[in-house]
Amino acid sequence: MEHNDIAVGLDIGTTKIVAMIGRKNEYGKVEIIGIGKSKSLGVHRGVVNNITQTIQSIQQAIQEAEADSGLKISEVVVGIAGQHIRSLQHSDYITRPNPEEVIDADDIHSLCNQVHKLVMLPGEEIIHVLPQEFKVDGQAEIKEPIGMYGGRLEANFHVVVGQVSSIRNIGRCVKSAGLELSAVTLEPLASANAVLSQEEKEAGVALIDIGGGTTDLAIFKDGIIRHTAVIPFGGNVITEDIKEGCSIIEKQAELLKIKFGSAWPGENKDNEIVSIPGLRGREPKEITLKNLSKIIHARVVEIIEQVYLEIKNYGHDEQKKKLIAGLVLTGGGAQLKHLKQLAEYITGMDTRIGFPNEHLAGTNDSETTSPVYATAVGLVMNSLEKGKSRFQEEAVLSESNSEESTEEHSEEHMDQEEEETTSKRVARKSIFDKWAEKFKDFLDNAE
Repeated sequence: MEHNDIAVGLDIGTTKIVAMIGRKNEYGKVEIIGIGKSKSLGVHRGVVNNITQTIQSIQQAIQEAEADSGLKISEVVVGIAGQHIRSLQHSDYITRPNPEEVIDADDIHSLCNQVHKLVMLPGEEIIHVLPQEFKVDGQAEIKEPIGMYGGRLEANFHVVVGQVSSIRNIGRCVKSAGLELSAVTLEPLASANAVLSQEEKEAGVALIDIGGGTTDLAIFKDGIIRHTAVIPFGGNVITEDIKEGCSIIEKQAELLKIKFGSAWPGENKDNEIVSIPGLRGREPKEITLKNLSKIIHARVVEIIEQVYLEIKNYGHDEQKKKLIAGLVLTGGGAQLKHLKQLAEYITGMDTRIGFPNEHLAGTNDSETTSPVYATAVGLVMNSLEKGKSRFQEEAVLSESNSEESTEEHSEEHMDQEEEETTSKRVARKSIFDKWAEKFKDFLDNAE
């Protein structure tokens, strides 16, 4: 399996686990060549709570994807979500030793590495450090400082933090399923990659990914990620409410929600009734669709209001931070009838349903372009981008003098990289790759 050519995304969700294999075609679009899914049994609200069941579910999804594509999967990019995820804003700066030289990628690396040293609460770890705007010698609102002169390089960062134990458990499951973990990506960021256009990110948009156990939020403005949040409610809570409210079993509640559910109670007339077979010789139950809609409506309103609160916390009411492109709903929960209208009614913002076909090749079947697979498609895209940038970096560096690049690296890095590669040329690593390495060591030591 060619590393730069093919990528595998593994979406470990609360209701399902999806393994998706994709590659870039000659037009730069993503072509999905294999997909496998299994029922997720050991995950609750995005957090692993049964290691053995999760490993089995991962293996089942991987085997299905391998059979579908005819390829052997060895490494995957995993999406992470769950109620333990939080984000914070942070500013940091470095003073460059030689202001006469232009700012290069190494300066940005060292600035980001400095943020990675932030002291977190006990049991927490930084997942992503995302630079927003840079300042060079006090000059603000710089998006790309590389190539500029300056002595003091400053930046605002969006830092995403998660619980060490939860991340470790996911890593353990992936390893025990016989796979290599090449990277961990925050799920709302992956979904955003799959369903949002660059214009929307520039104008200002909130992506709401309604999954089984959690609802993920990612806010973009001026093309930059501004806010992320994970709300511990999703489609499962709606199913649970129907089950309790109608006194039926979970399987029937899920089917009712999918077939007849609506987020808008006014749509159904009082005389619309659905009959559900009783258990083991009991009388069938009759449920009015109006009551069903009322149960769904109450919970969906709660989810949307929670999301809207996060959007207000970001500062949507300020003119400068206004989200002109409104909301984009995706994930399995976005398929609920009249959800778009309800979201518009509560928030007063333009809303659309996000399908992950923005970057997909036209040859893909309609199944992969369903909102259910937004995260999996995003993970494949992230992995392909990383592979591509790593490939480009190696190509550029192999042209430059290997001695110069060797001097740029500290002895510690050289030691690490000598173990990893026998070649003399040293590939400059992205911050994320460095983090992934630390994370792998961390997992190895933990076992």
